[in-house]
Amino acid sequence: MQTDEERPGADGSGGGLRDRLIDTGVALVDAEGVAALSLREIARRAGVSHGAPRRYFPTHLELLSAIARRGFGHLGAEAARALDGAAGAGQGPRARLTVLAGTYLTFAADHRGMYELMFRHDLLESGELGLRETSLPLFGLLTELVARVRPEADASVVAGALWANLHGVAQLWGWGSLQLAAGVDDMAPLLASVLDAHLGPEPR
Repeated sequence: MQTDEERPGADGSGGGLRDRLIDTGVALVDAEGVAALSLREIARRAGVSHGAPRRYFPTHLELLSAIARRGFGHLGAEAARALDGAAGAGQGPRARLTVLAGTYLTFAADHRGMYELMFRHDLLESGELGLRETSLPLFGLLTELVARVRPEADASVVAGALWANLHGVAQLWGWGSLQLAAGVDDMAPLLASVLDAHLGPEPR
């Protein structure tokens, strides 16, 4: 009789345990942060021996990258749903940028551990993470919308600066610094200010 460690997935690849290890890592990073993501702890919580993860992830970095890739997938799906809703409501590119940026900040606030992991490329294997299939499509959406709002500008540069600003808001909010410094308990006015700074004031 096969143990849980030995039982293969439906495709015969062992994907059942591989997915369980990733699922366990996703739950662990959301609950306890990046520092909790040791191979031994993930294996313990998945109910397998500490050596089992190495059958599918030869290095710790490869498992962390697979967990981060799941996070990018979740963020991408949430962004797509939000943008579809905005487009269905007939909202223009500026409003859709607001929706996309708000989705990004909400994800960062709701999944602080995962958000930190996703952008810790010093901890990740770029080949396993698949940057071209994860973060770059989101940046492409951002750039496309920026180009429609500011057709006279270099959209990729403006989008890069906007992304950096949003990332800073997300990090400082997660640390509690912005709430104290700006005297706010809602990210909405900060988001509006960030968009105004990079796109110009919204037409009245």
